[in-house]
Amino acid sequence: MTLTNSNAADEFGPLPGGIIHSHLNAVSWGAILAGAAAAAALSLSLLILGTGLGLSSVSPWAFNGVTATTFGVTTILWLTFTQLIASGVGGYIAGRLRTKWVDTQFDEVYFRDTVHGFLAWAVAVLATAALLTSVISSIVSGGIQAGATVAGGVAGTAAVAELDRVKPEHDNGPMAYFVDSLFRRDINVAIVKNGGVPEPIFSHGAPFEVTRIFLNAIHTGPLPPEDIRYVGQVVAARTGLTQQAAETRVTDTYNRVQTTLHNAEILAKETTDKARKATAYAALWLFISLLIGAFVASLSATFGGRQRDL
Repeated sequence: MTLTNSNAADEFGPLPGGIIHSHLNAVSWGAILAGAAAAAALSLSLLILGTGLGLSSVSPWAFNGVTATTFGVTTILWLTFTQLIASGVGGYIAGRLRTKWVDTQFDEVYFRDTVHGFLAWAVAVLATAALLTSVISSIVSGGIQAGATVAGGVAGTAAVAELDRVKPEHDNGPMAYFVDSLFRRDINVAIVKNGGVPEPIFSHGAPFEVTRIFLNAIHTGPLPPEDIRYVGQVVAARTGLTQQAAETRVTDTYNRVQTTLHNAEILAKETTDKARKATAYAALWLFISLLIGAFVASLSATFGGRQRDL
């Protein structure tokens, strides 16, 4: 094709054989950046709105607020909706504002518009990721920890942590309950007296000593026989039980402690596993929503380009 217009000759240069070639760049970076900025801003706004709506529907109280399943499904739907709207607007702007390509075949125009929409989506995703990586990481990690604490309950990780932070001289936690149960006196058993003289008052520091014995055994394994005999003597002196009955109570109480901690450990592992699965599903659905956003941005750019060329 040969152009005779002088203005067109400024933009087109002749090639061998009389073919005219356009010097206009096939990539309109201004349009791409404009579309990316619009997509990133709209995506951020919708994410903030979704966060506010989601947190307002969650309640730590039992039987209040939405369930975990409902919260997860609505989060996935909102992320997909955000990608559809933000990517569609960004792609349309990139296609509508791009430079008009003169004397370019329709297939080539369609390809370039698609690339413009895809590039606008890519730039928007990279910009959003660069700006929100630390914030998103903090929110995700904090949400997982909070969810693990709520799902695990007081009998979960808190029960295990209690063993490490307990202060035997000022303990009011779960361990104190088990130790106190050792010294519950049977009302049908009389206090033993020597020659009519009451037994000496029970030592105030004995429960704390027993607490330390239990703590040591919990970390090392079963309660040693010598500790059973010693604690049995202390319990027998306090409660009036026989030595054999006191040792049986010591063993039963220690087994209850071990069972409680074992159940807490299992519950903590189950909670962690649920959090892991939830994170994996969230990542997969986020990937799918991003793919949807890339497709919508590319398609919207072709529509915006056609509107530009009308």
